[in-house]
Amino acid sequence: MSGWGRKRFWTSVDVAETPEGFSVRLDGRALKTPAKALLVVPTRAMALLIAAEWEAQGDQIRPDSMPATRAANAALDKVRGQFAEVAELLTAYGETDLLCYRADGPAELVARQAAAWDPLLDWAARHFGVDWVVTTGVMPTPQAAATLDRLAAHVAGFTAFELTAFHDLVAMSGSLVIALALTEGQAPPEALWQASRIDEDWQVEQWGEDDEAAATAARRHRAFLDAARFFAVCR
Repeated sequence: MSGWGRKRFWTSVDVAETPEGFSVRLDGRALKTPAKALLVVPTRAMALLIAAEWEAQGDQIRPDSMPATRAANAALDKVRGQFAEVAELLTAYGETDLLCYRADGPAELVARQAAAWDPLLDWAARHFGVDWVVTTGVMPTPQAAATLDRLAAHVAGFTAFELTAFHDLVAMSGSLVIALALTEGQAPPEALWQASRIDEDWQVEQWGEDDEAAATAARRHRAFLDAARFFAVCR
């Protein structure tokens, strides 16, 4: 039972512990993923988060209101079988990390970037024992192979569930460093999201923001916070 029908068909939702982890049950029947694997997750907190999403559904099932369920499905059906490829894709963000590419003006934007991004790069350098090359402009500037190798080794230590959340943290922020800072508890999720928005917010202040861009930013913001919440219940 994948549970991804259109109408609500269950009355009760509960969480059960199994030898492999924790499952979510609808009327006593364990959820399955879209690929028909049992939806077994590593922590009770994650199972409770997923159960709450199912409990909150009305007469019609709205998958877009179930980010933890979607993430768990992705971890089991996709990321688990492609772990190395996903980890490599995400680590590659470090080659052109947002935080390493600075404006050369105006002075206020330069100062905002430095205030938000320098502490994160300094933290990552200390925490992971790496060096960062910071440049101005948009021309690609290589990072040291040793830096990328060390970060790749760290990312490879994630579980499939953690890597699933990490994917959205990196993709939504555009920064491997910001995503790593979140997973290590370096700063609150909202503060890290705002750090990722320095350039966009500056442009909005100068030129205004149209409705489509605002809607896209809101979706990305929500996805980033959902991923942060999912990562938090992985352990």
